[in-house]
Amino acid sequence: MNPSQMSIATSFDLPGYLFGGVMLLLVMVFHGMLLLQIAKRYEVKTFLYLAEKKYSSVALSFYLSVFGLFLVHIAEILLWGLALYSFHLISGLGQSILFSGSTYTAMGFMEDILPNGWKMLAVIIAFLGMFSFAWTASVMISMTKNFRQAYTKLHMRKLNIAADIADRFE
Repeated sequence: MNPSQMSIATSFDLPGYLFGGVMLLLVMVFHGMLLLQIAKRYEVKTFLYLAEKKYSSVALSFYLSVFGLFLVHIAEILLWGLALYSFHLISGLGQSILFSGSTYTAMGFMEDILPNGWKMLAVIIAFLGMFSFAWTASVMISMTKNFRQAYTKLHMRKLNIAADIADRFE
């Protein structure tokens, strides 16, 4: 590649788009697979706990699942940080993970330390983070149905509401 071609590629951040697009796909597949596993396990376990009238176990499952969702996001920040470090875009592993976290959460507490030709990665990481948080929020909202049902039934039991009446609540 001659210098004028390199400067065009660099000025349009073409390397950043290519690398960012590949990473975006990989991280989204990773995110989707883990979210599906967490949501599926939660739904099955809480369905069984509700049938067995183990309402406190539903709450524990909910909180453990939410913590699992949090860990998925932490893992994605680590993936981005490792990728940035592996491709020598940011020199220190700690700096690359911190930059990834700052960008992924769209908090932006770090300055843009990416080299020229790679600046668009920050936008791609931020877009992925916002999309991932929205996807996670929708999963959490669907999880609250069983949690709310268990919570209400547990309090019906504490209020000594007849079991035949409490069992009709869905």
